[in-house]
Amino acid sequence: MSAYWPADTSESVLELTTGDLLRAAAADAPDQTAIIEIVPPGSPSLSGADSTSRKWTFQQLLDESEQCAHWLLTQFAPGDRITVWAPNIPEWIILQYGAALAGLVIVTANPALRATELRYVLEQSRSSGLFHASAFRGSDMTAIAQEAISGISGLRVFSFEDWATFRASPGSLPDVQPGDPAQIHYTSGTTGFPKGALLHHRGLVTNAKFMAERVGLPVGGTQVSPMPLFHTAGCAMGVLGCAHQRAALGLVQLFDPTLVLTAAQEHRADVVGGVPTMLIAMLAHPEFDSFDLSSVSRILSGGSPIPPELVRRVEDRFGAKFTAVYGQTELSPVVTQTLPDDSPDDKANTAGRTLPQLELAILDPVTQETVGFGETGEICARGYSAMLGYFDMPERTAETIDAKGWLHTGDLGVLDERGYLKVTGRLKDMIIRGGENIYATEIEQVLFTHPGVRDVTVLGLPDATWGEIVAAVVVPVDQAPSAQELHDFCRVHLAPHKTPTRWFQAADLPLTGSGKIQKFRLRSQIEEGALAQLT
Repeated sequence: MSAYWPADTSESVLELTTGDLLRAAAADAPDQTAIIEIVPPGSPSLSGADSTSRKWTFQQLLDESEQCAHWLLTQFAPGDRITVWAPNIPEWIILQYGAALAGLVIVTANPALRATELRYVLEQSRSSGLFHASAFRGSDMTAIAQEAISGISGLRVFSFEDWATFRASPGSLPDVQPGDPAQIHYTSGTTGFPKGALLHHRGLVTNAKFMAERVGLPVGGTQVSPMPLFHTAGCAMGVLGCAHQRAALGLVQLFDPTLVLTAAQEHRADVVGGVPTMLIAMLAHPEFDSFDLSSVSRILSGGSPIPPELVRRVEDRFGAKFTAVYGQTELSPVVTQTLPDDSPDDKANTAGRTLPQLELAILDPVTQETVGFGETGEICARGYSAMLGYFDMPERTAETIDAKGWLHTGDLGVLDERGYLKVTGRLKDMIIRGGENIYATEIEQVLFTHPGVRDVTVLGLPDATWGEIVAAVVVPVDQAPSAQELHDFCRVHLAPHKTPTRWFQAADLPLTGSGKIQKFRLRSQIEEGALAQLT
């Protein structure tokens, strides 16, 4: 039997735009809270607003979004692209909806970008406008923005500090279609090569509905999320998922374990989200057990492989059911997801089954033929949520979406006869040692169970004899275990050739905005001697 899973067509693809979704939510639940701003105690609002504890109902959100849309049309034309460069602030969401209603395309930018990186996004996307915060985490974003735009003609720049002026009287809004472009997300990911995935309304809106329903976010409930708005986990899964359920989004300005746990307690959250490293940090909070998290029924995670031991710890400590997503920005973004009521083994060891209306296949990376159930190959998906393409990069688009419409994720996985997917690593991260294929995820899952390991990643390093050798970078709980101790621990569970031969220690692991570990940065740090080697 071939490792192919057909689309579940029992639920329909939604022919809606982002603006249609907000209008429907406001019509159904106008007085229901839509956004709760969650900021560190004593922190000023990053948009220049007086209050740092603000809320919007769905009707208020629609009203302000429509005012914003009318103003945007005094500055730009439908189809124009505008870059948003700011952390998690409510105005980001209002601008997202306003742009959708005005027929503009949002280009998302990580607030941690430096001037040359921001300039690349602005120029490659051919943005007509830039909206930026004035400062964040010690960075003078106004100064960085001015440096980034130097010499770019025709670009209009706006600060969120002037938000009160971004309004105009009602007029006509364009007819926006579900298949129209909605957002561009730069997927530099773990390789450092930025490509702008152009996503459409239909894909984003429908995918968010299927995901929110599978999580079990109750209608009228509350989800607390520190996931960044510049990533689909924030502006799609979070913002649009909550809109589908007429639920409140507790928008956490920046990730801090105390801030997230306090917000979950104070706002009686039903769902708490976060990438694995965030969950690890929350569980490590010295006062975790003092928080009242009795309202939390679901923990939502994804973004990088989730060690089975972490799933068990999360469910035990939070007293909530775990659900994990696997996806890719290019697929708007969720492909598969576990159910909260899946078996403990499936939740710990698989990425679940496909969301409705998506096909899944595991293809041989060389022959492009479908492999058998239980065999490793490249994870490929096909369906309504696939991106329109990489913006202005037809050759890169053709490399990713083949002639049959399969989007090649670059991830390795195994599909079983029930349709459950297990992600085994990245195609480019596969370590080939003396002709043996080694999957980093398998080794990471073993090391994560060591009591002295808080977080870990495994990568291949070049070697004259073997081609590649296996190395591990460990974030210790306290005192780092010795290399010998970790080696012996691995040997109990792994074959000799899979056991790392070089061990390094780090205070933390460099992450993308979506929580993926940037192994290329770790390799550079190792080459430069910047990481301490365990002995």
